[in-house]
Order: sequence, then C-alpha cells, then structure tokens
Amino acid sequence: MTRQATQAAALLMADSSHELQQRAQALNPDLADRLVAWQRQDGRHHLPWQGVRDPYLVWLSEIMLQQTQVSTVLVYFDRFLVRFPDVASLAAAPLDDVLTLWAGLGYYTRARNLHKCAQTVMSEHGGRFPDTAELLETLPGIGRSTAAAIASFCFDERATILDGNVKRVLTRVMAWGQDLALSANEKALWQAAAVVLPRQGKDMPSYTQGLMDLGATVCTQRKPSCLMCPWVDLCRARVLGEPETYPVKTRKLKRSKRESWCLWVEHGGSVWLVQRPGKGVWASLWTLPLFDSEADLLGAASALGVPPPEAQPVVNHVLTHLDWRLHPLRSVSTKALKDTAMPYGGGAEADTAGRWVPLAELASIGLPTPFRRLLEG
Repeated sequence: MTRQATQAAALLMADSSHELQQRAQALNPDLADRLVAWQRQDGRHHLPWQGVRDPYLVWLSEIMLQQTQVSTVLVYFDRFLVRFPDVASLAAAPLDDVLTLWAGLGYYTRARNLHKCAQTVMSEHGGRFPDTAELLETLPGIGRSTAAAIASFCFDERATILDGNVKRVLTRVMAWGQDLALSANEKALWQAAAVVLPRQGKDMPSYTQGLMDLGATVCTQRKPSCLMCPWVDLCRARVLGEPETYPVKTRKLKRSKRESWCLWVEHGGSVWLVQRPGKGVWASLWTLPLFDSEADLLGAASALGVPPPEAQPVVNHVLTHLDWRLHPLRSVSTKALKDTAMPYGGGAEADTAGRWVPLAELASIGLPTPFRRLLEG
C-alpha cells in the first residue's frame, strides 16, 4: 500500500469512528433507560450468580461463562462452590484439585489463572477483590470486559463490558459495519459503548445484565427476535433489513491438525496416566501416554512386555484452534509392572510425571473430556 493510500485509509477510519460516536450520542440516554427497564421486567433472573454483590461469585461465573454455555456452567458453578466456597479456600487448594473440578469445562488456562488470581487476591489485596475495573484488570486472567462486569455488578461502577454478544448487540443497534478485526475499529466500539452507559451507577447491574440477556436470548447470531427487543425502533441494522450481517470481522482463527497414539495400559484395576507439561494444550492435566506414531507406541509396549495392545475406535477431539485425532491402543496386563518402567510418552511435549490411578477413582483426577469418556465408557 502506498503512503497516500495508507493516509486515505486512516482518514476514512477516523471519519467512521467519529460517525460511530455521533450515533452513540444520539442514542444516549434512551438506549440505556430502555434496556434497564426491559431487563428488570423481562430479563433473566434465575441464574445463581445474578443479583449478588459478592465479587467472588461474580468473578467465578464470569470466568466460567467465557466460551461456555450457561447450561454447562450451572452444573460446574454449584459443584465448585461446594469445594471452594470463598476465595481463601480456592487460593489454599492444590492446583490439581482445581483442575479436577474444572475437567470438562475446557479452556484450562482459565482454571490455572483462576487459581493464580485467588492467590494474588489473598497475598496482595488482603483477601478482598479490588473495587474498581482498573485494579481488577491487573489480576491474573481478568481482562477489560470481565473487570468491568465485576465492577458494575458489585460496585455500581460505570464501566462497559464488550464480549462477543455485546459487540453483536451494539454494532447492530448502531449499524457499525467496520471490521472489528482491526484494533482501531474495536477501540472505537469501546468508546461508543462507554457513551451509552446509564447516567447513574445504581442502574449498572441491570444494564450490564441486560446487555448479556439481550445478546443471549433476543439479539442472537442468527434469526434475531427483533420484535421482542426493547430497541426495536432504535436499531439501525433492523431498519436496513440486515441485522445478521453485523458484526463484521474478517480475520478467522487458523486451525491446525494433530495426530497422536495413546497407550492405554491397565493392571490390577488401575490405569497408567501421565501428567501433561505446565504449558500447552491440557497443561497439568492427566492423560494416557501420547506418542507421535504407532511405531513409537508399539515399541514402548514391547519394552514393557505387556500383551500386544489392541486398537480402539479413533477419537476425534475438536478444540477451538485444533483438530486432534487420537488413536487409543489398549493392553490389559496380569503381571506386575514397575512404575519406573512405564512410558511417559514422546515428541515435543514429552510428559513429566506418571502414576497408577484406580479406575474407580478417576473422578478424583483432572482428565480432559475425551480421556474421561474413553476410560469411564
């Protein structure tokens, strides 16, 4: 791109940003007032983390809800609170205990950051969460939108959230068609979101929850229920007849593929599991030993002297950025096996520790979903 073309693009972006702020100003304060009234009457009120002022509960729900459906979180949220009723108990727990309870929710970096954040709250903030979005954002695993959610729900701070659902809701009502893959455009949307905040802090919990409810139940990605929306006559995208074209984001996640062979050795009612490294996919969780090829796996099995392992149905595990094809091969041994002789897997992510786990105690260890289904099935 030439220098002139670059300057022209910058000017166009600046003009678009300015227009967005004007649209936001035109909607203020009607947009917020309508949403607050709608949420109080027609929004969701049945979720266990709603209507509470405890930052621990709000924080826990916000982290769990990232990339995860509400129906799934409901089960984990209650179970988590039984084991870790407050930030102090979570901070004092071993990471393995946290990962075990988190197993099945996916995105395990969230669980590790959750544990680290709890420890930071205890060690640096006297066991109390900071009461501003700015300070909350300095904690491990808490981004700008999550910090704003905690601050608005618990402390009535006029701070805007901007998760995926909210981006969709706001770009539609303002018909903002600029590409959110560009950081300048996303920054402009943050600014516009701040313009339409309620005038009074006491309305922030209802407003913030309203944004979440609207995106989850009315202004859905496909076939939005426009006639049920409190902004039905304000929404520019509806007037244009194309709400589903917003938001615009051209950059797509690059997916990769991986293939691994899993050595499944049972002996005396126990299975040999290895702990993954502290970084990467399934960090610090327990799996069957993984190998880069079938030949490597068979070589390890032969060295152990176990019966030749038999191939099991292939498991195709789909992650956000990765399609992982797992080939389990199972061997049940009747002879005594020494821990020191057991394999730890191979390849670039060689495992670092292993142990026999009784099949009856699999629920007490952090297993990724495909391995839990495999071993418990």
